Amino acid sequence: MSSKIKGTYKAQSAAAGVAPREDANPRASRRARGGSATRMVPVPSQSIVPERDADKDPILECRHLGIDFGGLRAVDDFNLMIGRTEIAGLIGPNGAGKTTVFNLLTKVYQPTRGTILLDGVDTANMDTAKVSQAGIARTFQNIRLFDSLTVEDNVRIGLHNQVPCGMWSGMFRLPRHWLSEKEFHDKSLELLDVFNMADNADDIAGSLPYGAQRRLEIVRALATNPKLLLLDEPAAGMNPSETAELMDNIVRIRDMFNIAVLLIEHDMDLVMGICEGIAVLNFGKIIAKGTPAQIQNDPQVIEAYLGKQDES
Repeated sequence: MSSKIKGTYKAQSAAAGVAPREDANPRASRRARGGSATRMVPVPSQSIVPERDADKDPILECRHLGIDFGGLRAVDDFNLMIGRTEIAGLIGPNGAGKTTVFNLLTKVYQPTRGTILLDGVDTANMDTAKVSQAGIARTFQNIRLFDSLTVEDNVRIGLHNQVPCGMWSGMFRLPRHWLSEKEFHDKSLELLDVFNMADNADDIAGSLPYGAQRRLEIVRALATNPKLLLLDEPAAGMNPSETAELMDNIVRIRDMFNIAVLLIEHDMDLVMGICEGIAVLNFGKIIAKGTPAQIQNDPQVIEAYLGKQDES
C-alpha cells in the first residue's frame, strides 16, 4: 500500500475511533475482531449496535420496510439499524428476500411501504444514482464487471460521481479535464494498491482469476466513496483460502475507510467470524436479530435452516 493512502486512512481511523488493522497474524486478528469479540449494546429503537457506535447516529435505519409484487409480499415489516462502523450480516434460506432488501436499499426497487434513512436522510425521493451519490455502494451475486475494459478503467467508472469538471471541459479538453484525468488515475491506483492489485491496472478485467475479479468489484464499489458497502454473497464460488483472504479484506475495508458493511452470505464460518450484528430473514420477515452467539442458538433460526423437528 502506498505511504500516502496508508497515512490518510490511519488518520481517518484515529479520528473515528477505529484502530487501523496492524495485526501480524490474520487468523488471530479475525478472532479478535469477529462478532463474538465486539460488545453490542442496546439503543432506544430496540436495536443493537457496536458499543463504539452507540453515541453516534446510525448509518442506516430501515423502518417497517416492505414491497409487494402483485399478490406476493416479498418483504414485510423489515426493521434494521446499522452502526456507523459496523460489519453486519443478513442471512436466511434461499428465497428469503435478502437480495430484494439490497434492491430496496439501492432503489432498484421502490418500496411499497416503509422508510429508509441513510445517515439520517430519507431516501424516499432518490433513484439508484442519487442513492449512490448519497453513500450506498454494492456488489452483486454474479460478478458484474466491464470484462473488456482494463482493471483501472473499471475502477475509474466507480469514480464517476466525483467528477469535478463539467461537460464543456470534457468536450474541449480544457486544463480542468486533464487535471481530473490525472486525479482519477492516481486515485484508481491507490485503491487498487489497497488490495495489492496495482500491478494489474492495465490487465483486461475479464482475464483475471475469479477471486481477483471479486476483489476488483469491491474496489470499484469503494471508488464511489460510500458510507455503507453492501456485499451480496461475496464468497460465492471461492475456495477456503480465498474466503479467508476475503474475511481479512472486509475487516480491512471497515478499518481503513471507516464505513459500515452489510453482507449477505451463506458461508456461516465467514458470517460468524466477522459480523458483529446479524439479522435473519425468512419468507420476507426478520425472525431474529442479535450477536453471532445469539443467532447460532436461536430456535427460530435453527428451524428456518433445518426444518421443524418431528415431535412424534
